[in-house]
Amino acid sequence: MELLDGKRIILRSLTLDDAEKIEEYASDYEIAKTTLYIPHPYPKGSARDFIAKVLKTEQEGEAVTFAIISKKDHSFIGLISIGPVMEHRRGELGYWVGKPFWGKGYGTEAARLVIKYGFEILNLNRIYAAAFKSNPGSWIIMEKCGMKHEGVFRNHVVKDGKAIDLTYYSILKEEYMNY
Repeated sequence: MELLDGKRIILRSLTLDDAEKIEEYASDYEIAKTTLYIPHPYPKGSARDFIAKVLKTEQEGEAVTFAIISKKDHSFIGLISIGPVMEHRRGELGYWVGKPFWGKGYGTEAARLVIKYGFEILNLNRIYAAAFKSNPGSWIIMEKCGMKHEGVFRNHVVKDGKAIDLTYYSILKEEYMNY
């Protein structure tokens, strides 16, 4: 997989060396409560299995996942992925950023790089993303990337026994080209 180069970050493939930071950040309840698939408490030692699963998913062409890395000090910031469905030329964007990096624009910069990758490299026509309605930090990233709000899917998923609303955003290739 290629390296995506931004102003303050690079996006690169995950490696087993990322396991320690993934586990550290994913263990934070503030991260877990904003994502569907990060459990809390995060099981000790499970980041290595997660990375192996991500790499297998990439080999099968189901998703492309990048580690978000600071150019300044090479620190691990978070993860971002795109899951393309080539027959429909669409892809789903997903991401999380470690709490120490919240509110600093890293998620937006990473999302813009992956949206560019989706349209210019994967030749997608539509990229969409969903966030818990209770997580404005995530949908603000989507808005800053030019994505348009499509609606709210009420009680669409269940996390920790509680039904959660998801808010959906998308951007089309033609909108990206004019953004």
